[in-house]
Amino acid sequence: MLDRKSAPQFSALENFQLPEPEITTLTNGCNLVCLDFVQQDVIKIELLFKSGKWYEPAPGVAHFTSQLLDKGIPGKTAYQIATWFDLYGASVEISAGLDFTSVTLYSLASNVTEILPVFFQVVTNPVFPLAELNQAKDIFSQNLKLNLEKNSFVASRNIRKNIFGEQHPYGATLDQPHLQTIQRDDLHQFFKNRFTPFEVYVTGKLNVSTSTILKENLNKLNSHSQPLTLDFIATGLNHSQLIDKPDSIQTSLRLGKRSINRNHADYPQLILLNHLLGGYFGSKLMKNLREEKGLTYGIHSSISSFVNDSVFLIGTDVNKEDRELAISEIKNEVKSICDKPVSDTELMLARNHLLGGLQLDTANPFAVMEKIKTIRTHNLNPDFYNYIFNKISETTPSTLMELAQTHLPAEALYIVAVG
Repeated sequence: MLDRKSAPQFSALENFQLPEPEITTLTNGCNLVCLDFVQQDVIKIELLFKSGKWYEPAPGVAHFTSQLLDKGIPGKTAYQIATWFDLYGASVEISAGLDFTSVTLYSLASNVTEILPVFFQVVTNPVFPLAELNQAKDIFSQNLKLNLEKNSFVASRNIRKNIFGEQHPYGATLDQPHLQTIQRDDLHQFFKNRFTPFEVYVTGKLNVSTSTILKENLNKLNSHSQPLTLDFIATGLNHSQLIDKPDSIQTSLRLGKRSINRNHADYPQLILLNHLLGGYFGSKLMKNLREEKGLTYGIHSSISSFVNDSVFLIGTDVNKEDRELAISEIKNEVKSICDKPVSDTELMLARNHLLGGLQLDTANPFAVMEKIKTIRTHNLNPDFYNYIFNKISETTPSTLMELAQTHLPAEALYIVAVG
């Protein structure tokens, strides 16, 4: 009979190994990265392009180029393309990020052969219909007007702008005046210069004929983008910014600073430090501002690592009259982890929660491939996640305190308050 009075025995993992993908370098130099241990009849094919915000010649060009990829190809309108994919139970997801643009096909593996010709038309021969561009700009304009009324949206965009500067890709914003300058020819030129895949990720089982068709189509693509060397310097703006809104009841707070990338030796222990500070429900910031002071429903800190930089951010919403107290308490918590070691119990809880989440992140093949993609796109050691796992496991309170003094001094935080 099952004993429900005793907790199951805890067993900690000693390592964290990702499965090795099959990597094929095609004749045109493009890398095909495959994981085939999917049991269901599903497949994910993702083409990655070096055509994110970092590479755009003017604000909005990367965004609208990616938005219009599936809005028209020779012989098919946006509606016909969408109907075609729906007919086979497939979908296309297009995302323009800060560094990369991702074009992903989700499909039943048994149907993918029929879908690939249209999918490759989308990524090789978009026509960028003028009517679709105008509609996309109108939709963006309306959404921007709505979002600018939200304190949280304004705070999030301003904190990055203040940390990196208005001309830096990681800090620049897309605003109404930019929309008028974006022309259809700009999208065509950007597509020609930047939309050549440098990596393709396939998660799922491909039969021999489908694999052959995929490789034949990929080999036809030019995988070498126009050579481009870009170097942007982060130039911080307002160290402390208050945007007062008399009618607002709440204030959105953002505090942050530039941080270190995944390839820095301190990165594994810094993500543990962040987790302990504000990365989960039992964090120091949650205990102070939510449980003890009752200032907020939730507060969170994070480290976002990009290819060329990184940012540490703290975000929360509080009543307007509690704004200064909340900022003070956040700074106190950051200063506290710099001035004295955390307790062994605090460290154990944060570490176990972080490592448990890391293990859950590999619960399905798609999540595993995301980690493999991160390793490859950020030029990390193949053993990167096992290294993280081991470094977090051996971290001590004194190590975290020294790390906080180096990477999280409270006086270095930029502050934005909106509301």
